[in-house]
Amino acid sequence: MMSDNPSQASDQQKPKVQTSEQILVRRGKLELMRGTGEAYRNTWRTDHSTADIHGRFSDIETDVLVELGHEVSVAGRMMTHRVMGKSSFIKIQDGSGQIQLFISRDAVGGAEVYNPTKKWDLGDILGAKGTLFRTNAGELSVKVSHIEMVSKCLRPLPEKWHGLSDIETRYRQRYVDLMVTPESRDTFRTRSKVVSLLRQGLEAKEFIEVETPMLQSQPGGAAARPFTTHHNALDMELFLRIAPELYLKRLLVGGFERVFEINRNFRNEGLDATHNPEFTMVEFYQAYADFNDAMDTTEGLIRGIADGLGIAAVEWEGVQIDLSQPFKRIRLDESVFEKRPDLRGHAHDKALLATVCLQEIPDFKPLITWKAGHYLVALFEELVEGGLDQPTFITHYPVDVSPLARRNNEEPSVTDRFELFVAGCEMANGFSELNDPDDQRGRFVAQAQAKAAGDLEAAGVDEDYLRALEFGMPPAAGVGIGVDRLVMMLTGQHSIRDVLLFPHMRPE
Repeated sequence: MMSDNPSQASDQQKPKVQTSEQILVRRGKLELMRGTGEAYRNTWRTDHSTADIHGRFSDIETDVLVELGHEVSVAGRMMTHRVMGKSSFIKIQDGSGQIQLFISRDAVGGAEVYNPTKKWDLGDILGAKGTLFRTNAGELSVKVSHIEMVSKCLRPLPEKWHGLSDIETRYRQRYVDLMVTPESRDTFRTRSKVVSLLRQGLEAKEFIEVETPMLQSQPGGAAARPFTTHHNALDMELFLRIAPELYLKRLLVGGFERVFEINRNFRNEGLDATHNPEFTMVEFYQAYADFNDAMDTTEGLIRGIADGLGIAAVEWEGVQIDLSQPFKRIRLDESVFEKRPDLRGHAHDKALLATVCLQEIPDFKPLITWKAGHYLVALFEELVEGGLDQPTFITHYPVDVSPLARRNNEEPSVTDRFELFVAGCEMANGFSELNDPDDQRGRFVAQAQAKAAGDLEAAGVDEDYLRALEFGMPPAAGVGIGVDRLVMMLTGQHSIRDVLLFPHMRPE
């Protein structure tokens, strides 16, 4: 019969038959448990986490710790197990960290109780009661007076020294990754804190949190291909939202002057290091504000989150990013002209811009509906975007690519819109909102024409939203920030899959 202990080679290095044999051995132990009573009881209760124990008692001197005789009830997954005859050392891991258990045969009730513990497997979830003490090596531990199996683990864990090294398995079996990879647990704890700090930052500015539909009869608010589904009872086609924007702005019409939503969006697009079909954004809208105010708010939120995490600078994608300095601001056309001075004064020359795109962009394939602004943005993406290392707001996007943004008063061909880039990655998009219903209708019609011509990311005409604008929407500004990418930056991760607990994968 095969043993199962920490010295075994990693499961990934073993033939599959051996792994199956290990599972059979563990199942045999489970059957013995079933024969003596309920195998998966729900009776164990804890009164301390491992982090709480270390936080409260690590600095207490050994003699004082013994005098206190402080009793604890803990539970966790067995990560190491050293059997030394009549005593054992087990290290368990709960959601906050690890603690060592010291088990003596006589202290737990004799051989009848102690001997079965020697056959427990790594990964088993145990409950233990006892008093705190410090070993000769100085490690804070629990001297166990009672211990029991709480939940049997039927599959071997990855070998402890190498962890879960296979990237695809880490993503598919996140539950195992979290068990054995401390860095993954830290990343997702940071993600939770980022979302909390983001919410706190907006609420401190008197924004109220709202919820808008995920199932929509007409997708809008972004240029993206939606997922479609069918509602049987109403016999109608519905779409998973690509953005909550048009619903949030309806709330501005209704009188809520500062709103935000931390939302899940869905876009039927490819997967890469910064894209997942299901992702998280925060969108916030403020009445009586413009895109300059929105940039200030965005920069303040990101810096506030960094401060809350104790981060002034972070290394991401090989770039040392300083979040303590003011974010740079530059017009989109000027950023292109810096790379191609010969285009200065020709931002509206569609033919010339198209020719330059063919020269500069490999495998360039424009749509037949493209206007000069589309070509200018394509040049920006090719020549400028990848070099924007430090946080930079790119402003004044062409109206051709900004169907929901307000035209600039002095230059009607551009909009009061910005995008924030860090290390060449888009982090946020915002603008002064278009609240002229007639101008908005014209933009929607142009989008509908582009959609009819084959642009799968173009939206149609949303008549209800136009009706809302006709009731009057106050001047406003809005922003969408990619939460996943923000977490990537703040944790130094290179793939969006490393900050999503359950990223989308092809079927096994």
